[in-house]
Amino acid sequence: MLALRPALLERTTLRPMNASLSLNDALKLAGIADTGGQAKLLIQSGQVKVNGVLETRRKHRLSAGDTIEVGGEEFVLELDAEDEVE
Repeated sequence: MLALRPALLERTTLRPMNASLSLNDALKLAGIADTGGQAKLLIQSGQVKVNGVLETRRKHRLSAGDTIEVGGEEFVLELDAEDEVE
């Protein structure tokens, strides 16, 4: 199970179809953006960092352990052992 976990807030559980997730989808599933259009604007306006680096590609693929920062809040993408690919 993938989860986008705020560093100091409650855990938000995500259930994507595979072990990676686009940045655009992660923002929508975590409730940071209500729509794909809102996620696109956040990303392309330079308000999103992935692993400390500004990311402006909305289709950027995230993996377990990636850190996403939006508006000063940090989230960590988690992958439970049951989802690991052998």
